[in-house]
Amino acid sequence: MDFSGKIRFAPSPTGYLHEGHLLSALYVWAAARKWNLHIHLRIEDHDRGRTREAYIQGIREDLAWMGFIPHSESIQSERQDIYRAVMERLDAAGLTYPCTCSRKQLEAENPRSETGEIIYQGKCQALDIHQASALPHNTRFKVTDKLINWQDYRLGAFSENPARQCGDFPLMDREGCYTYQLCVCTDDLEQGITHIVRGEDIINSTARQIALSETLCQVASGIGHIPREHVRPLYLHHPLIVDPSGKKLSKRELAHSIRQDKEAGYRPEELLGRVLFKAGFIPKQDSIALEDAIGRIVNTL
Repeated sequence: MDFSGKIRFAPSPTGYLHEGHLLSALYVWAAARKWNLHIHLRIEDHDRGRTREAYIQGIREDLAWMGFIPHSESIQSERQDIYRAVMERLDAAGLTYPCTCSRKQLEAENPRSETGEIIYQGKCQALDIHQASALPHNTRFKVTDKLINWQDYRLGAFSENPARQCGDFPLMDREGCYTYQLCVCTDDLEQGITHIVRGEDIINSTARQIALSETLCQVASGIGHIPREHVRPLYLHHPLIVDPSGKKLSKRELAHSIRQDKEAGYRPEELLGRVLFKAGFIPKQDSIALEDAIGRIVNTL
């Protein structure tokens, strides 16, 4: 089958899938139907401290049980060579530097954005790079102070400056693990992702990911399939399922998992109906087949 583009569903295996993941999967599969897209399952296990093999297998098993069948799959832990090569290019171009600031220092010495995020002021750029590298440190990306205009398919126009949102952000942590931002930008470019559909909780990452992706095309093209020019994907950030207090579902908050429901005897159609009801797509909680559930979301795109 010839596809017109490529989309990814990219869960992190730091817990089992829950209702929030189901809603996101429905949006991804709905977008794939609307725009005739190849669906790529990307298991984002960059957080080595919280990743568990049981969660990785759980993602595959629970998606299959629900009926979500991707066309291809990758896992970030098997892509370390490409991240390393990208980092070497960024380092050689003078676009990174070691940061020895502790969490306590970051909290005390930097302002916060309107959303509560620390805006790093670049203190460690002034340190001797060799002395700093000999100490425990993460590696930060030098952000250019410029406005980035981008468009969300659902929410409209955004104008954001990563230098004023977060400042220079980490690409490698103190344990030597590549961060979410580096991995996701590298993967989206190298894997040819044309459509990015994800929850609104990730929306603040978009401008900085555009900035990093543009830079990677300039300095790291030719590594794998990273292109010379950055073509922005279509962005669609979907609403979240929240708890009664308005807080989003989170694995850290022990959100009820699909696996628990499956073991309790629920059917996939019942879970889909519950998710669609909580997301406001149907007026009452009722069972619904996967194809029908996807169709309801397609009709809103």
